[in-house]
Amino acid sequence: MRIEDCFYLGKIVKKHSFKGEVVIKLDTDEPELYRNMESVFVGLGNNLVPFFIEKSSLSKGTMLRVKFEDVSSEEDADAIMRAGIYLPLSLLPKLTGNKFYYHEVIGFKIIDASFGEVGVIKNINDTSAQPLFEIEREEKEIFIPMIDDFIKKVDRANQIIEVATPEGLIDLYLG
Repeated sequence: MRIEDCFYLGKIVKKHSFKGEVVIKLDTDEPELYRNMESVFVGLGNNLVPFFIEKSSLSKGTMLRVKFEDVSSEEDADAIMRAGIYLPLSLLPKLTGNKFYYHEVIGFKIIDASFGEVGVIKNINDTSAQPLFEIEREEKEIFIPMIDDFIKKVDRANQIIEVATPEGLIDLYLG
């Protein structure tokens, strides 16, 4: 399995027992969807390695306690500590309406209600306080905050996101 074909689910953050159990901090708004998984991919080096789950239980919101097959000691658990946990993209629940996954909209056109066609989304910057669409237009970068009030329509069929940004925002980048 390639990392491009997967989504990041969380990270192994600590050991839970001397028998190899670990705690995964899930990076999701709906942790209960991942309570009864049979397997996950663990990022080790540059590889994704399948690990099968013997048992798991959700605790403290987004913390998932897991006992993997063949991880039966503290040393085994140490070997996977801080590793990322991944699942195939095909397991993501389908979103509809104006909800979308970041990876899903890369390459979509942005059309602003007053400005018109802005450009194509080349990346989502989620390192700032507010996630941003990174849009490329004539070799310039435009950043539009991903605020629900700005996003008017997501047209998956035509790969277009219609937005209504404050007057002058796009011109700031082009002037």
